[in-house]
Amino acid sequence: MPDFSFERRILSRHPNAIVAGIDEAGRGPWAGPVVAAAVVFDLDAAPKQICARLDDSKKLSPAVRERLFDELTRSDSVSSGVGIADVEEIDRHNILQATYLAMHRAVTNCPRAIDHALVDGNRAPKLPCAVDTIVKGDGLSLSIAAASVIAKVTRDRMMKALAAQFPGYGWETNAGYGTAQHQSALAVRGVTPHHRRSFAPIRALLESGA
Repeated sequence: MPDFSFERRILSRHPNAIVAGIDEAGRGPWAGPVVAAAVVFDLDAAPKQICARLDDSKKLSPAVRERLFDELTRSDSVSSGVGIADVEEIDRHNILQATYLAMHRAVTNCPRAIDHALVDGNRAPKLPCAVDTIVKGDGLSLSIAAASVIAKVTRDRMMKALAAQFPGYGWETNAGYGTAQHQSALAVRGVTPHHRRSFAPIRALLESGA
C-alpha cells in the first residue's frame, strides 16, 4: 500500500518544501481530454481514514473513487489542482506533450506553491518546480495515489457529461476507450468533435470516409 516515504525523504532534506504528487487520467482513450491532478498533503494532519483507503485509482471501484474524491477535495489538510488538455491540444501536440501540459496546469492551479513534484511514471515533465519520477508511483506514494483518484474521477465525470450530448458511444462507462461498443457506434454514427483525430483508429476512419 502507498505511504508517505517518498514525501518524507524530500522533507528530510528540505523541511519547508511543499511536496505534491502528480498523476494523469486519459492517455489511452480515443475520445475526450487528458486530465492531470496535483495533490499536496499536510503530512502532520493527513486524514488517516482517507489515507488508509487510498491506492492506485485503477485498483479501486468507481464508488470508492467517488467517495475518496469528495473526501479529498473537502479536507482542510489536502490541497489539489487539476489541469486539462483538450482534444485539439492532444491532436496538435501529441498525447505525451498534452499530458505534460495538463500536469503543468495542475501545478499552477494548485492553491499552494509547489516546490517539489513526485510524478507517476519514468519521464519527467517540465514543471515550475523540482521533479522526481516514480514508476508505478500511484501504488507507492499517497500523494500520487490521491492525484490519480482526483484525475480519474474528474475525467470520468467529464466523459459522462459528454455522453449525454453524444449518446450511443458508451462514454459514460468506457470513458472514451476503444471498446466494442465504442467501435460499433463509430461505424454507425461517425466521428464526433471529441474524438482524437491523431489517434490511428480515428484517423483510419476519417481517411476511409466513414
